[in-house]
Amino acid sequence: MPSISSPAPHASTESRPVEAGERVVLLDVLRGFALGGVFVSNAYMHLSGRGLLPRASARALESTRVDAVAAFLFEELVAGKAMFLFSLLFGLGFSIQLIRAEERGRSIVPVYVRRLGVLLSIGLIHRFALWYGDILTTYALMGFVLLLMRKLPDRRLLVWSLLLMFLAPIAVAAVVKLTPLLASSREIVAAANQENMARVAAIRRQTLEAFSSGSYLTTARANIEFLLKVFTRTTTVSWMLVVLGRFLLGLLAGRRRLFHDVERHQPFFRKLLAWGLGTSVVGNGAGLLFGNLARSAPSGSSWRQVWEIVQPAVSEVGIIGTAACYAAGFALLFQRPRWQRILGVLAPAGQMALTNYLCQTLISQFIYYGYGFNLIGKQGPAECLLLMSSLFCVQVWLSHLWLARFRFGPAEWVWRCLTYGQRQPLLREGYNSSRLHTSSNSSFEISEGSNSESAAISSSGGTGASPKRVEPVDT
Repeated sequence: MPSISSPAPHASTESRPVEAGERVVLLDVLRGFALGGVFVSNAYMHLSGRGLLPRASARALESTRVDAVAAFLFEELVAGKAMFLFSLLFGLGFSIQLIRAEERGRSIVPVYVRRLGVLLSIGLIHRFALWYGDILTTYALMGFVLLLMRKLPDRRLLVWSLLLMFLAPIAVAAVVKLTPLLASSREIVAAANQENMARVAAIRRQTLEAFSSGSYLTTARANIEFLLKVFTRTTTVSWMLVVLGRFLLGLLAGRRRLFHDVERHQPFFRKLLAWGLGTSVVGNGAGLLFGNLARSAPSGSSWRQVWEIVQPAVSEVGIIGTAACYAAGFALLFQRPRWQRILGVLAPAGQMALTNYLCQTLISQFIYYGYGFNLIGKQGPAECLLLMSSLFCVQVWLSHLWLARFRFGPAEWVWRCLTYGQRQPLLREGYNSSRLHTSSNSSFEISEGSNSESAAISSSGGTGASPKRVEPVDT
């Protein structure tokens, strides 16, 4: 099928939102797929209360064989993989915006700094008012660093990406684990660790009770306390470095225009699919084997401590391998008209990624927290994963309905208005109620305006024609 060619540079040098014909549909499809995985992961691991339960209580939720299988499949196929794709696409989206700015002869810095500043504000509100696990704050902060590294040559980008994804977590874990041993005896460190574990367990128990209380103010206060006392201390530095490494890998993929012209890069994607499958088996298998061995070792043993240091890097191998399979598989399938129509169903959800991500927190809290159905800590893996997957399907459907009438999702619209300092048109030009529909072949049309960033997703029938180009939303 014909390749997806680059549009001619826009005549104007003004900073502006992306036009409909400038999006790459495949990237919105991938983002929609990743967003579904993020929804399931966040609900299953955190918002459902699973991460707050004692280990024995969490294991008790897997009492049936169906639940045990569901938990295993989640760990091997979803956990971490969806977030990797989401982060990769953020870096890739930055690359596309950088290319567009260079084509117009403009610097990307002023607009992108404002863009990141608005995203940071949204993320901070989300993190402190709703949920401690917010990713937008991390994306915005690492986006500023990405901006500083935008001119690095390809080879150095790749080296930095690998160092940040693999060696940085090991270094951080080694400092955290080994520094106390250098300052004190093993017995003192072991006692301090036991005391800290008891403190964290107490905070987790109190947080679980607060989330079940039915009071938003109680929930919000507990969320902030858990964020500051537990979550931030254990995850922030290492996680931020890994995210930056993924951003750089996405920036490199954007520079090489791998997803813009998949037909030309098909040999690469076939190799990536095979490489990803092998790496996924090795990484996930090693994590499963050595993780079980480490858990069976006595607490504080040298073997267990070594595994806790290298485990993040081993996990990243499995995550990258599985995510590579997904990305390559989607890219290759998207070259076939029938699969374009099938996979294209996900594109509107990906185009409204910021809106959908924020709504996912509200939906999950309504399902699990005390001011909703109060199912926190009560659902087994199978029930939780099935429920969240079904709710994401509803999100996809609502995204189709919304974008049939409006140019952006509501959160994306606010983001753009604040970024460009002026109100952006939201309602589609020439919209009328008779056009609010989703066709039987899962396609819809979006009219183009000179100042719009809207989807242009249409099935190509049997002609093999390429879909219009889509620039991703940076979330």
